[in-house]
Amino acid sequence: MMTMLATITPPSSTLKSTTTGYLKLHLKFSVSVSQSARRRCLDHRVVAAASNTSNLVEEFDPEIPVERALTPPSSWYTDHQFHRGELDRVFYGGWQVVGCSDHIKDNRDFFTGRLGEVEFVVCRDDDGTINAFHNVCSHHASILASGSGRKSCFVCPYHGWTYSLNGSLVKATRMTGIENSALNEMGLKPLRVAVWGPFVLLKVTQATWKKEEDVESDGLVASEWLGSSSGRLSEGGVDSHLSFICRREYTIDCNWKVFCDNYLDGGYHVPYAHKGLMSGLDLETYSTTLFERVSIQECGGGGSKAGEEDGGFDRLGSQALYAFVYPNFMINRYGPWMDTNLVIPLGPRKCKVVFDYFLDPSLKDDEAFIRRSLEESERVQMEDAVLCENVQRGLESPAYDKGRYALVEKAMHHFHCLLHRNLKI
Repeated sequence: MMTMLATITPPSSTLKSTTTGYLKLHLKFSVSVSQSARRRCLDHRVVAAASNTSNLVEEFDPEIPVERALTPPSSWYTDHQFHRGELDRVFYGGWQVVGCSDHIKDNRDFFTGRLGEVEFVVCRDDDGTINAFHNVCSHHASILASGSGRKSCFVCPYHGWTYSLNGSLVKATRMTGIENSALNEMGLKPLRVAVWGPFVLLKVTQATWKKEEDVESDGLVASEWLGSSSGRLSEGGVDSHLSFICRREYTIDCNWKVFCDNYLDGGYHVPYAHKGLMSGLDLETYSTTLFERVSIQECGGGGSKAGEEDGGFDRLGSQALYAFVYPNFMINRYGPWMDTNLVIPLGPRKCKVVFDYFLDPSLKDDEAFIRRSLEESERVQMEDAVLCENVQRGLESPAYDKGRYALVEKAMHHFHCLLHRNLKI
């Protein structure tokens, strides 16, 4: 027996209403589930990334002395998550050299820069006070200033918001009638700034800081930044009055730590990679002294003998001092010269190295001496760039994971131990 089932068709308006309601409910539920799933996925990724970084960190044991230690694994130099962790734990929060005081010598001078995701601007205002700020407009986040030079104020290139050199907002265009806008609280976000010798330092952080909080003297900053090495560096003439000569920048296809490692190998690579430099150094006198966050390598120079063999030209003098200030700053003091190297991470496989050159004022007008000295320095930098890029390629090879230290590489081991201390969770 066949049973006929009645088909009831609701009025079109009822069908439309029912369907729309169902779709809205379904869509709302789907969006809620989707957002919840995304949040869980993101949380899982964050936890997984932190766990992975922690595992990589623990592959290096700082308690093992250099005589028996293995170097950190190659993943420290190639892994994106590890690089992200370095920015947060190594570069944000501590004092960092970002420039030299010659760049803000006069009122209204300024310079800009970037470290990780932090854009900054440093300036000297009309009262002669040195200020530093996040280089981001409070209106719609445009980068405010670029490069370096002189300004009486900072004018946003996007919508014309204007800030004084002390960071206060002095003009907000077309904001008449806008409610609940505390424009007096929308000045530039300050950063801590200090000066030691010729160096300008920032305490770079992604968090905001109020200028009236915890203002530290330059002496306290030096103590925190250099520890007990500050006296030795002063004795070596690092903070003496020198004339700024020039700046040169190099982009190198290697992890920032590869460049640091190369600097910290106790002169190990010099006889093989820098034959010209070697002729002016007495590597038998090479020594390394470790401080809290600083290592100092010293070496006798060729002095008058080297000058006699080279027609009277002597760039290095009788003693060379190479100081590494954790995590990424090098100070090289030799003869009448000082040059500094600031290593800025640009990703896990790229960095920028900023060289600033300073010279004894008595020689600042000797163009021939300056030109030849810079040519010799340039040759050494090019040789180092080739070394570092070759090491990076080798680190990315499946043939390599960990290596060993030579005894002369204790400054490099010290650097890796400091990294481990910062990175461990």
